[in-house]
Amino acid sequence: MVRETKFYDTLGVKPGATDAELKTAYKKGALKHHPDKNAHNPEAAEKFKELSKAYEVLSDSQKRQMYDQYGEEGLEQGGGGGMAAEDLFAQFFGGGGGAFGGMFGGGMREQGPKKARTIHHVHKVSLEDIYRGKTSKLALQKSIICPACDGRGGKEGAVKTCTGCNGAGMKTMMRQMGPMIQRFQTVCPDCQGEGEMIREKDRCKRCSGKKTVIERKVLHVPVDKGVKNGHKIDFRGEGDQAPGVLAGDVQFEIEQKPHPRFQRKDDDLFFQAEIDLLTALAGGTIYIEHLDERWLTVGIIPGEVISNGEIKMIRGQGMPSYRHHDFGNLYIQFDVKMPSSNFNSVEKIQMLESILPPRKEQAPPPGDAMLEDYMLEDVDASGQRRAQGAVSLDDEDEDGVPPGAERMQCASQ
Repeated sequence: MVRETKFYDTLGVKPGATDAELKTAYKKGALKHHPDKNAHNPEAAEKFKELSKAYEVLSDSQKRQMYDQYGEEGLEQGGGGGMAAEDLFAQFFGGGGGAFGGMFGGGMREQGPKKARTIHHVHKVSLEDIYRGKTSKLALQKSIICPACDGRGGKEGAVKTCTGCNGAGMKTMMRQMGPMIQRFQTVCPDCQGEGEMIREKDRCKRCSGKKTVIERKVLHVPVDKGVKNGHKIDFRGEGDQAPGVLAGDVQFEIEQKPHPRFQRKDDDLFFQAEIDLLTALAGGTIYIEHLDERWLTVGIIPGEVISNGEIKMIRGQGMPSYRHHDFGNLYIQFDVKMPSSNFNSVEKIQMLESILPPRKEQAPPPGDAMLEDYMLEDVDASGQRRAQGAVSLDDEDEDGVPPGAERMQCASQ
């Protein structure tokens, strides 16, 4: 018989509760009522202090025996001031012993409740969706607390402290190396580091004693207009769950897909436009399909000669700035295609000579030079490769080192 049950009632356990049951009850209560999670709830902070005080007394065999015989008043008269609630919490969750410390990196003495891992996903998005903005529905698999057993792993009272490690989750082993005996710690093979054991017949049928089950979750991921490649979107508390810890997070990283027509640099777009020689010389119109299904009619002013590789700009037709209302620019680089037909008639040649600027005069050979006449021939593929190789060799500097060779060597270091 116990004199009073206040501390047991605070933890929500019976007076005959085992050390493992006290430990589990304090875990759940302390995580739920910790002040860091309930900054605007003074009642939770008070409850947290009561839980810590109750667990400090009942987890100490001598203090518990005194409390059972004489109650809280007799405990105070007998001395034993105890530690602060935050100190007890830090010691309990940050110490590194038992299943809890083993699962979440024992040895780290961090304040506050532990948290499950963050789930990372890469979300590949088209340039059209980034231009217009959208909301994606993405499904993921995550662990949740088993609803059948509330994360206990079995029926009420089925969870027992592992006798092999006394609930620590780790065992000290000895190994003889010649004349010396080495002592080392290893994960308890009986409970696999859990610190607890459940008999096969007492395990939860739904989770098989694992305390968690897999659930499919659909999240609505907002892709804002103009979002940059590598941008991260966080969903707090939507990650994995585990008994006695805070739920983890889910993080999506935006990866922009390559586009067949446009290239992007920050808020600007770049487009390659192919035009014929007549349009380059005499003007005309080209059409560009934009990312929002609009077609841009782009006029080239007659008489404004467009040279091959020249770049022009259309202001305000680039990407929308992230979370702003302004736009970047659209840059167009022109690729002027020469006509494929030969101008071998006298009339065509005379017509071109009358329109185009005159030929550039070349210095004639010396008067006493010996002249030989030749005609150009087409070059096959192998000849093209040989010619390109000769050009590359001609580009070498005075030391015989091709341009860029030194830069390539530095880049590989």
